[in-house]
This record gives sequence, C-alpha cells and structure tokens, in this order.
Amino acid sequence: MSISLNGVGYSHPNGMLALRDINLRIEANEQVAIIGSSGAGKTTLLKLLATSLMPSSGKLELLQQHPARLRAGALRQLRSRIGLIHQSPPLPPRQRVVTAVLAGRLGQWSLARACLSLCYPCDIDGARDELNRLDLADKLFDRCDQLSGGQQQRVGIARVLYQQPQLMLADEPVSAMDPVLAEHTLSTLGNIARERQIPLVASLHAVELALRHFPRVIGLRAGEVLFDKAAKAVSQQDLDDLYVNTGLNQPTRQTASALTQPLRNPCL
Repeated sequence: MSISLNGVGYSHPNGMLALRDINLRIEANEQVAIIGSSGAGKTTLLKLLATSLMPSSGKLELLQQHPARLRAGALRQLRSRIGLIHQSPPLPPRQRVVTAVLAGRLGQWSLARACLSLCYPCDIDGARDELNRLDLADKLFDRCDQLSGGQQQRVGIARVLYQQPQLMLADEPVSAMDPVLAEHTLSTLGNIARERQIPLVASLHAVELALRHFPRVIGLRAGEVLFDKAAKAVSQQDLDDLYVNTGLNQPTRQTASALTQPLRNPCL
C-alpha cells in the first residue's frame, strides 16, 4: 500500500476546518481523480499527501512512512520521493527550461552537483527526453517567462517526471491547456504512471477529464468524501449531489460520456 488516511482532518491556523474524517486507501499503481467544487478541500488533501501540511487529526501513511513522526532529515528524504505538479508551477522567470526541468532532482543530488547544474545543465539529454513526452522539446533552451501558461504547466510536469518520484500528485495540472492538449497530457501522465508502476492522484475541476482518464474517482464536498467509486459507476445523481448549491451549471454524465469517444489527432 502506498497511501493510507485514517480519520484524517485538517484545520487552518484560523480555525477553519478544511477536511474532516477522511478515510482512504490508495494502492500502488492506482490512478485516482479527486473532483468537487472550489473550496471542497481538494488542494488541501493534496498538500497533506505531499507532506507540505500535516494532519490536525488522524493518521497519514505514505510510502510506508508516517510523516508526522519523522525528523527533519527523514522528512526531506520522503519529500524527495513525492512529486507534486502545481497548477501554477513555481518557475523562475529568467531560468531556462532545461534548468527548470533538471531542478526536479535537486533534492536527490549533492550540493556540489546541484550548484553545478544551475550554472551548466548536467543532463541536457534527460531534460529533453521528458520534455519530448509532452511535445515541448523545442523549448529546451527558452526562458520560462517566454512560455504560455499551458507551456509552463508542461514544464512543471516534465520537472516532476524527471524527478522520478514514487508517488505522483497533480493539482489541476491542465487548467491552462486547450482541450486537445489537456487530453494528450493526462493520457501521457497516466501512461507514465503505469510504466513506472507508481500511484497518480490528481485534483481536477473538469469532471469529463476525470471520468475519461482515471479508473477511480473521489468526490469531495465541504471537506468530506461524498463518494469513492470506479469512474464508470459515477452516476448523474452522484454529480448532482456533489455540486448542488454551487450556483453553477452542474456537469452531466451524458457530457462526460460523449467525451469518451476517440479524438482526432490527439497529439496535436
């Protein structure tokens, strides 16, 4: 087992309860999407799994480790095994794409090698290989501030892929991409997770993408798990209950089903 949450809750420093009594088990090789309206707790849950936050209650186990019990050095080692894809990747504007991708292994390299790589990229071919998976190899030596939002997201993904984590997390990883590119990118992430036999957990606002690309879907509402089931078993009633009273048009199972038809030229 790679992930276990037993009665996990989290309260913000101001006392606001973000998650309550979360019980989940995610096995190795599983690909799981977390859906729900804004403020449901999706990002908070991913931050707990990334160990940037610690539970206020309950027990969390990741990769056979208990983060809350670890000392600083051991916690850093655990974090180096977890890759988090950010919605807005923290890319220094003047940094070259190749350097940004190679930064994925800074936590695994010695200080001397890390400093050297900042001055002269030490694995250009490795960075190019990961960018090529995302159709972005031609941007290898561009500056990050010359990229579009969608391109920056793909650089952030390439950095995590280069890290070679044992657990991959993604927070709205395709929000800045057009629909065809989003489909291709999520398909690529899923294929890589299967190739490397690691779990992939992603939060998504686009329900149709979650149902299309993830075998298991967790619906989070007001900090609690409303449902946890196979994507093919998610019903229109499940979606209605998940998004009720949001004041927005609710996604439909019919729309999601329509989008499961093969796309033309998916790699464009």
